[in-house]
Amino acid sequence: MTDASTLSIPIDNPFLEQLGVVLTDWSPGYAEMRLDISPELGNRTGRIHGGVICTLLDSVCGYCGLYAAPGEPALRSLTLSLTSNFISSGDGAALVAKGYMVRRGRSVYFSRAEVWLDDAELLATAVGTFKYLRSS
Repeated sequence: MTDASTLSIPIDNPFLEQLGVVLTDWSPGYAEMRLDISPELGNRTGRIHGGVICTLLDSVCGYCGLYAAPGEPALRSLTLSLTSNFISSGDGAALVAKGYMVRRGRSVYFSRAEVWLDDAELLATAVGTFKYLRSS
């Protein structure tokens, strides 16, 4: 597991920054994010809210197709579809989300993601379809 406090990969996303999500690893076809768990992320049962988990799934599914090397123009995309599956729940210190590129076309790409509790217990998975935005 990567120590998020030592990394400073710009996430360039106000919503994720407000939530406290940190981009810990990013390379062609892969993205990893971390979110420290706090009581504010809970639902009525005291577990992590499913919307938080879906946000992480959507984010890493998207970011894994958006890596651009330093000096290259930034890539942007929109989510066309996201299918999520909740597998488990639990208590822990952090959520670790991992996104993997499955296939990339000229304007659309497909990816998959996992959210882990403390990088040890699989909580949820997703598959997504994303459309690249044209440069303005």
